[in-house]
Amino acid sequence: MTQPAASQPTPVASRPPPRRTEGVLPWLHRNLFDGWFNTLITLILLTLLVLALPPVYRWGIVNAVFGADNNACRAVAETGACWGVVAEKYRLILFGRYPFEEQWRPLIACALMVAAVAASCWRVFWKAWLAAFWLAVLAVFIVLMKGGWFGLTPVETSRWGGFPLTVLLSTVSLMVAFPLAILVALGRQSRMAGVRTLCVLYVELIRGVPLISVLFMASFMLPLFMPQGSTIDVLVRVLVGMTLFTAAYLAEVVRGGLQALPKGQVEAAQSLGLGYWQTTLLVVLPQALRLVVPATMNTFIGAFKDTSLVTIVSLYDLTGALQLALGDANWRKFFFEGQLFVAAIYFVFCYAMSRYSLWMERHLNTGTRRQ
Repeated sequence: MTQPAASQPTPVASRPPPRRTEGVLPWLHRNLFDGWFNTLITLILLTLLVLALPPVYRWGIVNAVFGADNNACRAVAETGACWGVVAEKYRLILFGRYPFEEQWRPLIACALMVAAVAASCWRVFWKAWLAAFWLAVLAVFIVLMKGGWFGLTPVETSRWGGFPLTVLLSTVSLMVAFPLAILVALGRQSRMAGVRTLCVLYVELIRGVPLISVLFMASFMLPLFMPQGSTIDVLVRVLVGMTLFTAAYLAEVVRGGLQALPKGQVEAAQSLGLGYWQTTLLVVLPQALRLVVPATMNTFIGAFKDTSLVTIVSLYDLTGALQLALGDANWRKFFFEGQLFVAAIYFVFCYAMSRYSLWMERHLNTGTRRQ
C-alpha cells in the first residue's frame, strides 16, 4: 500500500518591517497628527501662529528700539517695542535698591546660589558633603549681601531686592519646608491622637488663609508678641511665614503619596523585623516621594512665583523692583516691555524646574514604567 505524499508547508509571506518610533516624523505623527481630531487642532493652531507671528515679530524686533533712548521709544510707541526701558533700568530691576557701586556682591551671591541648586539636581553630587556645601553657600551668600565682614560695606536687609531676594526667599523656604512637610505628613498618619491633632490643626489653619495674610501676620503682628525691646529682622519673619505656608501645602502632597502606597509594603518591611523609622526611611518615604514628584514640583514652582507677594511688607523682589524702576515718569509708559522681561526670567526658571521634574520621573520610574 503506497504512503500518501507529505504535503509541502506553505511559506509564510514576509511581513513589513516595523514602523519607526524615533525621529522627527514619528514624533509629529504621535503628538500632532494622531487622528483626525488632533490633526484638526494642530492645523488650527498653526493657522493662528501664521497669522500672529508676523505682527509680533515686527513689533518686537523690526520696529523695536533696543537702546536707552527715551525719545526714540516715544517715536515708535504705536508700532514697536521699547526694550530701552530694560537697557536703562535692568540693574534696578535685577538688584532693587541695593547700593549701585556694591551690586557685584548680590551678583556673585546669586550666581553661587543658582549654581548650588543646579549641582544639587545631579545625582553625581548627592553625597554626604552636599549638606556642608549648602551651609557654606548660605554663609557666603549672607556675608556678601549683608556685609560688615572682610571690609565689605554693611547693607541692611531692607535694601535687599531684585532677583537675589527672589532666589533667597524661594530656595531657603523650600529647603526648610520640605523636611518639615514630611514630618507633618507622617504626623497626620500617626496613631498618637495629640500629634495627629496638632498636625491637622496646623495644615488646616495655614491652608485656610491666603499667603498675603500669613506674610502680614509675620511682618506686622508677630513683633507685637515679642518681649519689650526685642526685634526680629523683617526678612527672617517673611522667611518663617513663607516656610510655614509652603510646608502646609507640601505636607498634603506627601500625605497623598503615603496613602497611595500599598499597605503590603509596610507589612513586608515589618515581617523582616524593621522598626518604624527603618520602615519609614527605607521603604515608605522613597516610594511615596517618587509617586508625588509632579505635585511636589508644582508646589515648588508656585512657591518660587509667590515671592512676588513680599512687596506688601516693603521687600522688593524681582516684580517689586520692576515697580520701582517704572516709578520713573520717563519710562512708565513702557511698563509692558518691562513686564515681559520679568516674565521671561520667571518662565526660564519655571520651565527648567518643569523639565527637571520630567527627567526625575523618568529616572525614578525605570523599574515600574511600561516599555
